[in-house]
Amino acid sequence: MDDDELLSGGVANAGAVVRRGNHVVRPSNPHSTSIHRMLLRLAERGFTGASVPVGIDSDGRERLVFIPGDVAIPPYPAWVQTDAALGSIARLLRRMHDTSTTVAPDPDATWSAEMADPAGGDVFCHNDVCLENVVFRDGEAVGLLDFDFAAPGRREFDVASFARMCVPIDEDEPASRLGWTTADRPARLRLVCDEYGLEAPARAQMLACLDESIARGGEFVRRRVEAGEAAFIAMWDALGGQERFDRRRRWWAEARADCETALR
Repeated sequence: MDDDELLSGGVANAGAVVRRGNHVVRPSNPHSTSIHRMLLRLAERGFTGASVPVGIDSDGRERLVFIPGDVAIPPYPAWVQTDAALGSIARLLRRMHDTSTTVAPDPDATWSAEMADPAGGDVFCHNDVCLENVVFRDGEAVGLLDFDFAAPGRREFDVASFARMCVPIDEDEPASRLGWTTADRPARLRLVCDEYGLEAPARAQMLACLDESIARGGEFVRRRVEAGEAAFIAMWDALGGQERFDRRRRWWAEARADCETALR
């Protein structure tokens, strides 16, 4: 439509997400009905930090209420790399998790298994809280976007996924490609735990989830590459293929001890 505003960011849905007035229209997926039901129930219970679904259009695309604010895309600007911004995402995620525990499980719900917690759990997890999926106002996180990979899981698993992408838990060189500046990663990881409110046992579990995530690094992208998805093939090649993830595993083997110390 002539009044559509293309919204930037993302990989799988790049170029396919538009703002149409007060709504966002984007591709749906086999789990959109379940995701919509959950988001509506969260909104009914007072959680205002997520897209509110409107429905599925006749063309099969999903429609959600637009969340006004700022969304950072690479290269990430300085304002979104601050400790204040990071802490605000952790608090927003905690509010969503807490609210989700007041929602009765939907026995008919289906969820994507691609990025879900393999152990399962009793909270609604986003599983893809990268900076491109967070709306900010005045540097404060106010909304989460793109719930395509949401699924029930453990708090610690979702916090670990968010921390890996937003601390970030990564080497300097690949992180710099996205615009990240050098930061004290152990201190930022502790900040995430402090602001979310993870106690000592949960911090150890979160660290174990990070271990698992980094050990499996590259599997999600590689599956999309093997399926022939052009955007992911380009990403895979730009990242340096499997070696990028092997290198991160070697880096984590050395960096982990400092993070563990910071979390005590």
